[in-house]
Amino acid sequence: MGCASAPRGLESCKDMQRIPDFLPPLLKLVVVLGIVGLLQVALAQDSPVQNDTHQSDVTTEPSRIATQAPDGSPEQKTTPLATSSALVIGPGDDVEITVYSAPDLSGHARVNSDGNISMPLIDYVRIAGLSSSEAEATIEARLRENSIINDPHVSVYVKEYNSSAISVAGEVNKPGFYSALGPHRLFDILQLAGGLSERASGSVTISHEGNEEHPATVELTKNPAEMVRSNVELHPGDTVFVARAPMVYILGEVIKPGGYILNATGAVTLLQLVAAAGGPTHVAAVGRARLLRRTPNGLQESPLPLKDLLRGKTADIPVLPEDIVFVPSSRMKDVVAATTVIATTTASAAIYHIY
Repeated sequence: MGCASAPRGLESCKDMQRIPDFLPPLLKLVVVLGIVGLLQVALAQDSPVQNDTHQSDVTTEPSRIATQAPDGSPEQKTTPLATSSALVIGPGDDVEITVYSAPDLSGHARVNSDGNISMPLIDYVRIAGLSSSEAEATIEARLRENSIINDPHVSVYVKEYNSSAISVAGEVNKPGFYSALGPHRLFDILQLAGGLSERASGSVTISHEGNEEHPATVELTKNPAEMVRSNVELHPGDTVFVARAPMVYILGEVIKPGGYILNATGAVTLLQLVAAAGGPTHVAAVGRARLLRRTPNGLQESPLPLKDLLRGKTADIPVLPEDIVFVPSSRMKDVVAATTVIATTTASAAIYHIY
């Protein structure tokens, strides 16, 4: 019987007709909720695997460090592991040894002249010529061989690489040994040594360890392009020697008495030297000027015709490195007695350059 033949049940019949209209949206909602639930279950099952994968990456790649980008977002930054392949332990080096879980075996040691260190229970261990990691493996092997620790873990930290330092000598303000840790170039080491002294020349000799018979010579200039080429790389055990510049002295009654560094050619005459010193003073006895030249037998004194030279009556005279020209005062009657004053004055004389 249809809804038309049932007057009393007309409203109920219309309601029953509306029910199928609601079924499609309801079924769609149920399906969507079911799919969302399945996705949440799948994500929950996958997350431990992802965590394990991340932990594995951290374990196998210890140099990868998680950092934040400037905008706050996480990023992966790979930093290179520090290497010290160029540095090996040698006699005189100061090392700190740590044996984990065995503090009685840990301690400080200095490598002796034979290249060994002394450790409790295992006596002497030779570590000279080894890197820090190689020394660690050697000590661990000795601990296992002597049945002291079944699975030892050792750390060797070199506090001072005395045997691998770079030696700086000659005309620098602070000669000595300087650490070779990290990369070093010539200008870095010269700066650590306080820079060049006022008596330094532009010539630097570099001797490499194991090849001392063939040193390298570097000429320092003020030319920027040449300076870049002169800034050579240095290595542990190298010796840097800064030569002293050739110098002549003019003392006594001149405007600027002192030591004069020769130019690149090294050739200078008496007139050039007197001119660089500003000329004689008004009380100078130019007719009694003396030249003192260093010989194997000491200072050799000879007269200089400075008066005739200044008047153009005689030819100019060349002077040699380490020569001393002394122009006495007209008040000084005994020139020979002044040699003692000259010898003691050169050490503290002002330094100038002849260009």
